[in-house]
Amino acid sequence: MEQERPTTPAGGPAAKRPRNAAATREAILRSATEAFSRHGYDGVGVREIAAAAGVTAMLVNRYFGSKEQLFTEVVEASFAPPTVVTDDPGTLSRDVARALVERTAPGAEHLDPFLLMLLSAPNERSAEIMRQGIERHVGRRLAERLDGQDVRERAGLALSVIAGVWLMRKVIGDTALVRADEEELARRLEGVFELLFTDG
Repeated sequence: MEQERPTTPAGGPAAKRPRNAAATREAILRSATEAFSRHGYDGVGVREIAAAAGVTAMLVNRYFGSKEQLFTEVVEASFAPPTVVTDDPGTLSRDVARALVERTAPGAEHLDPFLLMLLSAPNERSAEIMRQGIERHVGRRLAERLDGQDVRERAGLALSVIAGVWLMRKVIGDTALVRADEEELARRLEGVFELLFTDG
């Protein structure tokens, strides 16, 4: 059991509350994900992350070793779960197109992986960590669903389209994309993905 940050009751000595180690680690990771997704790698420090998690910076370093390692674990947790890449190769183009349109709709919730990528890309080291995470998870997952040659290259191109649509529709708020009929937009994107997902 780890000890949470001491609290001082009125008129008494500082008291320590026991806290489950797994819950503490999860709280730190959750705080770091939110902080990096809001401010990017360079925009937040370990102390701010620790304060939001209700622990000390020393405890963060005990669990994760460094800010860089903490960011690495945030990237791992953010990119490992599927977002728009589905399991069925037979309907992949349609499924990815529809999921992308749905997840970039004006009222849709912002996704941590994209914000993490967007805000942390200027830092060379954090960009490298994200590249590794993307290739290990979403890039590999998409490539495994493609047949033919150059599957990693085609998967990378498809991810570039996904990121571009995400940026222009959800972050920039391109008027034509925001106001577009969702069925028509999904149909057009399906055609683009079909070209990338079909060999030859």
